[in-house]
Amino acid sequence: VQLQASGGGLVQSGDSLRLSCAASGRFASRYALGWFRHPPGKEREFVASISRSGFSTLYEDSVKGRFTISRGSAENTVFLQMNSLKPEDTAVYYCAAGLSYSHKSEYEYWGQGTQVTVSS
Repeated sequence: VQLQASGGGLVQSGDSLRLSCAASGRFASRYALGWFRHPPGKEREFVASISRSGFSTLYEDSVKGRFTISRGSAENTVFLQMNSLKPEDTAVYYCAAGLSYSHKSEYEYWGQGTQVTVSS
Protein backbone atom coordinates (compact mmCIF):
# COMPACT_ATOMS: atom_id res chain seq x y z
CA VAL A 1 0.00 0.00 0.00
CA GLN A 2 1.32 3.41 -0.98
CA LEU A 3 0.11 6.59 0.66
CA GLN A 4 0.37 10.13 -0.69
CA ALA A 5 -0.47 13.00 1.65
CA SER A 6 -0.90 16.64 0.71
CA GLY A 7 -2.41 19.90 1.88
CA GLY A 8 -0.03 21.16 4.53
CA GLY A 9 1.13 24.73 4.76
CA LEU A 10 1.76 27.79 6.89
CA VAL A 11 -1.31 29.36 8.50
CA GLN A 12 -2.15 31.65 11.39
CA SER A 13 -3.73 30.66 14.66
CA GLY A 14 -7.47 30.16 14.20
CA ASP A 15 -7.21 29.34 10.50
CA SER A 16 -8.23 26.09 8.80
CA LEU A 17 -6.48 23.56 6.59
CA ARG A 18 -7.57 20.37 4.91
CA LEU A 19 -5.16 17.50 4.49
CA SER A 20 -5.73 14.83 1.87
CA CYS A 21 -4.39 11.32 1.56
CA ALA A 22 -4.73 8.85 -1.28
CA ALA A 23 -3.98 5.17 -0.73
CA SER A 24 -3.12 2.97 -3.67
CA GLY A 25 -2.10 -0.59 -4.21
CA ARG A 26 -3.73 -3.94 -4.71
CA PHE A 27 -5.09 -4.31 -1.18
CA ALA A 28 -5.54 -0.66 -0.25
CA SER A 29 -9.30 -1.04 0.20
CA ARG A 30 -8.78 -3.50 3.05
CA TYR A 31 -7.25 -0.89 5.34
CA ALA A 32 -8.46 1.67 7.80
CA LEU A 33 -6.75 5.05 7.44
CA GLY A 34 -5.41 7.37 10.06
CA TRP A 35 -3.47 10.56 10.66
CA PHE A 36 -0.53 10.92 12.97
CA ARG A 37 1.70 13.91 13.63
CA HIS A 38 5.24 14.50 14.77
CA PRO A 39 5.61 17.84 16.57
CA PRO A 40 9.10 19.36 16.80
CA GLY A 41 11.01 17.95 19.75
CA LYS A 42 8.30 15.45 20.63
CA GLU A 43 7.35 11.90 19.79
CA ARG A 44 4.95 11.00 17.04
CA GLU A 45 1.35 10.96 18.20
CA PHE A 46 -2.01 9.73 17.00
CA VAL A 47 -4.44 12.35 15.66
CA ALA A 48 -7.47 10.62 14.13
CA SER A 49 -8.54 7.50 12.30
CA ILE A 50 -11.46 6.17 10.30
CA SER A 51 -12.63 2.64 9.61
CA ARG A 52 -12.75 1.05 6.17
CA SER A 53 -16.49 1.69 5.98
CA GLY A 54 -16.14 5.27 7.17
CA PHE A 55 -18.76 4.69 9.86
CA SER A 56 -16.35 4.68 12.80
CA THR A 57 -13.89 7.37 13.77
CA LEU A 58 -11.48 8.01 16.60
CA TYR A 59 -9.80 11.24 17.73
CA GLU A 60 -7.04 12.29 20.04
CA ASP A 61 -8.49 14.38 22.85
CA SER A 62 -6.75 17.65 21.96
CA VAL A 63 -8.27 17.74 18.47
CA LYS A 64 -11.84 16.68 19.28
CA GLY A 65 -14.31 19.29 18.12
CA ARG A 66 -11.72 20.97 15.89
CA PHE A 67 -10.59 18.24 13.48
CA THR A 68 -12.79 16.01 11.35
CA ILE A 69 -11.64 12.91 9.50
CA SER A 70 -13.70 11.66 6.59
CA ARG A 71 -13.56 9.32 3.64
CA GLY A 72 -13.63 10.84 0.19
CA SER A 73 -15.95 9.83 -2.65
CA ALA A 74 -12.94 8.53 -4.52
CA GLU A 75 -11.94 5.09 -3.34
CA ASN A 76 -9.26 4.94 -0.68
CA THR A 77 -9.04 8.65 0.00
CA VAL A 78 -9.24 10.33 3.36
CA PHE A 79 -9.37 13.94 4.49
CA LEU A 80 -8.50 15.68 7.71
CA GLN A 81 -10.33 18.96 8.08
CA MET A 82 -8.51 21.04 10.68
CA ASN A 83 -10.30 24.07 12.07
CA SER A 84 -9.36 26.53 14.80
CA LEU A 85 -5.72 25.65 14.42
CA LYS A 86 -3.36 26.39 17.28
CA PRO A 87 0.42 26.79 17.35
CA GLU A 88 0.64 23.47 19.21
CA ASP A 89 -0.81 21.76 16.13
CA THR A 90 2.45 22.52 14.32
CA ALA A 91 3.90 19.20 13.18
CA VAL A 92 4.64 16.96 10.26
CA TYR A 93 1.42 15.10 9.58
CA TYR A 94 1.50 11.54 8.30
CA CYS A 95 -1.19 9.44 6.70
CA ALA A 96 -1.10 5.77 7.65
CA ALA A 97 -2.95 2.53 6.88
CA GLY A 98 -3.76 -0.27 9.29
CA LEU A 99 -6.08 -3.23 9.53
CA SER A 100 -7.94 -1.75 12.51
CA TYR A 101 -8.73 1.94 12.86
CA SER A 102 -8.61 1.72 16.66
CA HIS A 103 -5.28 -0.11 17.05
CA LYS A 104 -3.06 2.96 17.07
CA SER A 105 0.21 1.05 17.40
CA GLU A 106 -0.46 -1.34 14.55
CA TYR A 107 -0.45 0.88 11.49
CA GLU A 108 1.62 -0.81 8.84
CA TYR A 109 2.01 1.63 5.97
CA TRP A 110 3.04 5.27 6.10
CA GLY A 111 3.04 8.20 3.73
CA GLN A 112 5.81 10.75 3.36
CA GLY A 113 4.40 13.44 5.64
CA THR A 114 3.21 16.98 5.05
CA GLN A 115 4.28 19.98 7.14
CA VAL A 116 1.68 22.03 8.99
CA THR A 117 2.91 25.21 10.66
CA VAL A 118 0.61 27.41 12.72
CA SER A 119 1.91 30.83 13.69
CA SER A 120 0.57 32.71 16.70
